[in-house]
Amino acid sequence: MPAMKPEPLLHDTAHFLPPDLTDQQVSQQVFGPLQKFPHRVAWRWLFGIGIALLLMYIGAAAVLLTNGVGMWGNNQPVHWGFGILNYIWWLGIGHAGTFISALLLLIERPWRNSLNRLAELMTLMAVICAALYPILHLGRPWLFYWTMPYPNEMGLWPQFKSPTAWDMFAILSYLTVSLLFLAVGAIPDFATARDRAKGPVAQRLYGLLALGWRGSQRHWMLWRRTSRVLAILAIPLVFAVSSGYSFLLTMGPQSGWHSTLFPPYFVAGAVFSGFALVALLAIGVRWLLCIEALITLRHLDMLACLLLATGWLTAYGYLADLFMPFYSGDAHEIEILLTRLSGPHAWSYWLAMVCNVGVLQLLWWRSMRRSPAVLAAVALAVLVGMWAERFMLLIPPQTHDFLLASWGEYSPTLWDWTLLIGSFGVFLVPYSLFLRYVPMVSAFEVKQVLHQERGDE
Repeated sequence: MPAMKPEPLLHDTAHFLPPDLTDQQVSQQVFGPLQKFPHRVAWRWLFGIGIALLLMYIGAAAVLLTNGVGMWGNNQPVHWGFGILNYIWWLGIGHAGTFISALLLLIERPWRNSLNRLAELMTLMAVICAALYPILHLGRPWLFYWTMPYPNEMGLWPQFKSPTAWDMFAILSYLTVSLLFLAVGAIPDFATARDRAKGPVAQRLYGLLALGWRGSQRHWMLWRRTSRVLAILAIPLVFAVSSGYSFLLTMGPQSGWHSTLFPPYFVAGAVFSGFALVALLAIGVRWLLCIEALITLRHLDMLACLLLATGWLTAYGYLADLFMPFYSGDAHEIEILLTRLSGPHAWSYWLAMVCNVGVLQLLWWRSMRRSPAVLAAVALAVLVGMWAERFMLLIPPQTHDFLLASWGEYSPTLWDWTLLIGSFGVFLVPYSLFLRYVPMVSAFEVKQVLHQERGDE
């Protein structure tokens, strides 16, 4: 009986990986760094910087808990400042990891297999960084569990109309699904790391993470079924969480926040910023682990194309945001728009336009998309631009209320900036430890794609 022709979808992925790549080379590149890390000095610098930033974050949080949120720049009339701004920014970043891992799994795009692990880790760390902001903003963060609906002895339930309760549901559900998706997806690789580990401690740790995996037909069947179920659960969360925190704004009284475009606008912006960080991490991980054969220039090209596409979706939101106030004819909506364009915080609007629209146009050229240095610079600019966009959306509408007597200004304090900069330490420290001790590429899925491309049985 003649061999079956590979499906076109799988055949299209042949250009992503070197045609002469073998299973042994894949295993060596994925699991080799667990025993002998290629760039030890660079990793130590990365980990050291992360520790310094984490200590800065802990210090800023200690000052905040001692003196209260009055240490921030929040005032009258700006009740929402860096706390919710950074919460939305970090939470949005995590969405690209879910997109790459879940949606591309369901539509069977095998090129995701080189990127899904680092993207899933990014999602988990970004959600943790975001979750800390609402907790610190509570005033009594040690009582954060009061926002959870549980049968307590006082018979009290959280106020479900409160954004604080929405944050709890959004973060808890997103964190749970992301953690399960990451842990379940890595089980076969943890089993391989267990079998290759030399020390008894490493064998036991990887064995615990592998959950008794032996690679039987039943194990593979249950693994595939569980992965797809988690992917189906994760996809709606991307849209629910992003549109959910857009409703935090639309429920407020300020002009400039009452747009029906906000839910899709926030989804596009979240995935856009997330792809920027995935591209930045892919370039860094590719160099640190010396896995250029697994994360190729074609993978970077695909990430750049996705970054360009989601960037134009975000740019459409900017155009609609310019058009709607004039179309509505509302004088105060127009006033808010003009404040964004030329007010004291106009720098945030124009910085967002330059970084998210102007710099992004470099990616139209294939040579730019395949240049790690250029793509890293564009991705970094997008991350800065998306933070500026969140600032532009949040702050100017609050500074110009309906009454002239209540107009005010907003200036973030040193502790606002310290907490923001320190939050990168919360991200970097665990991520760098994952780089050192967790397989960063899904080895068994890459091997599966290679066998399918070659038509192996």
